[in-house]
Amino acid sequence: MEKSDYIFGIRAVIEAIEAGKNIDKVLVRRDLTGDLSRELIDKIREYGILMQRVPQEKLNRITMKNHQGAIALLSPIEYYRLENLIPLFYEEGRNPMIMVLDGLTDTRNFGAIGRTAACAGVDAIVIPERNSVSVTPDAVKTSAGGLFHVPVCRERDILTAVKILKDNGYHIVAATEKGALNYTDADYRDPVAIVMGSEDVGISDAVLKQCDELAAIPITGEIESLNVSVAAGVMIYEACRQRRKVANAE
Repeated sequence: MEKSDYIFGIRAVIEAIEAGKNIDKVLVRRDLTGDLSRELIDKIREYGILMQRVPQEKLNRITMKNHQGAIALLSPIEYYRLENLIPLFYEEGRNPMIMVLDGLTDTRNFGAIGRTAACAGVDAIVIPERNSVSVTPDAVKTSAGGLFHVPVCRERDILTAVKILKDNGYHIVAATEKGALNYTDADYRDPVAIVMGSEDVGISDAVLKQCDELAAIPITGEIESLNVSVAAGVMIYEACRQRRKVANAE
């Protein structure tokens, strides 16, 4: 990790928060105590920044300098709120397409999806706050800068995000091997959110229950599943194909 990617030291982290730095999350040593540490935690909560309690060893792997039990990891971008983007898209007359990533954990997969999303004109990407990838310098690099061009929303949880999208008129299509529908038969023509699952367990059952269509990409070879970034690309460009067909018919 480059030195420019993080800030260490309790007072330095507090000042970075107050200065409005784009902070991905703050790592705080599990047993950190004292008046200054309480001030830090209060500041983190006041600004709604993600905080993780971690062992000393994890902090030391980032830097062996005197971090005092606190390191802020900086984000290359500013995250958006889904509730702010939804009305904006409608006001601009868009027919939005949003990618929803339920628990994706591999930075390279995230970067690859970001690159495809930027190429295809996807309007936003939604990720959860916890147990998920985030926009790190490595993710931006893998995306070839694509994550600078697609708004990324980091929501408290994906289930709530999907419900918000449904309440605002989005058709929710899940990419899952549990689907009985061929992905080419799903409907992506109107405002749509395409949900992709994590690399190991896929989309959670609770989120699947909220989806309007469960779409599967046929697998006929010896390997049982596609890489999630490849599957996302297949879904995105099927949506683009359907939308282009509608536009050409008008």
